[in-house]
Amino acid sequence: MSAVEKVEQSIRQLTPSELSEFSRWFEEYLAEKWDRRIAEDAAAGKLDGLAEKAIMQYQASKCSH
Repeated sequence: MSAVEKVEQSIRQLTPSELSEFSRWFEEYLAEKWDRRIAEDAAAGKLDGLAEKAIMQYQASKCSH
């Protein structure tokens, strides 16, 4: 049985309260990983092209609300 299958099996055995607690934790975990990835990409300059494009569109009044 793979690690993912073991986790799935464990999750299925949680009580509704435990599932709710796990769900909150997992959402926070994913959000933190996402934030860390964005910060790393920004620091590495991987988002510079997107930022430049957005600034150019803003300056050209091509943005909408």
